[in-house]
Amino acid sequence: MPTEVRGMIFDVDGVLEFQGRVCPGAVEAIDELRKRGIVLRFLTNSTLKSRRSCAEGLRKKGFQVFDGEVITASYATAVYLRELKPRSCWVMLEREGLEEFRDFQQDLEDPEYIVVGDNRSVFDFDHLNKALRLLRNGAKLIGMQSELTDTSLGEPELNVGSWAGMLERAAGLTAVYIGKPSPYVFDLTMKTMGLDKSEVVMVGDRVSTDVKGAKGYGVRSALLMNGEFDERELDGSIEPDFLLESVADVLEVLE
Repeated sequence: MPTEVRGMIFDVDGVLEFQGRVCPGAVEAIDELRKRGIVLRFLTNSTLKSRRSCAEGLRKKGFQVFDGEVITASYATAVYLRELKPRSCWVMLEREGLEEFRDFQQDLEDPEYIVVGDNRSVFDFDHLNKALRLLRNGAKLIGMQSELTDTSLGEPELNVGSWAGMLERAAGLTAVYIGKPSPYVFDLTMKTMGLDKSEVVMVGDRVSTDVKGAKGYGVRSALLMNGEFDERELDGSIEPDFLLESVADVLEVLE
């Protein structure tokens, strides 16, 4: 018999909200899961948001979400860096995500680590060339997440993985990636839930991050056919345990 589901990890963009609007049935689904005692976590590859700003934004849209339940790629990267105890770092990031890196020594001249997030206004010729030279002189490279593109706002946009990957190839080194589908961020999330892997389901809209990451870590996954869902990803190489029309159907997983 399948193990009872006692916890769920939700992607945010494309699952709870999409292009600035709450997904139909999402607020009600989260409320019902809480009533049933399901342990909830909200795992997003957003680097621009801190866990505080992400939770705050969801609360403003009607979700009952607590700061400590949210794991953003920027927060997870900061946790990873604290484990390394770096001498200094250059965090290429902007907006609220920078809140997560207040405790670190920023150094744009001789950093031990270059940490790439969504630093869209600074991804220009001069800054990227400077980062390349620092990497070739011994700095280590961390990408907050590995997604190449993002369509959550409508038109395709370059995502963090494109910038980090370019530096990775140009410098001839291997970067460490933190966000989904990396096992690190799933392990970090699971450690806060107090549950076994067999009791948890990841709910997302992308095979390449949500389903692949869950499968690689050993938790079940539910793929929603909305948000950034792309039917072409369902090629049989990586399959979700559940395929649902939308987040409103997520209670079916409990049955």
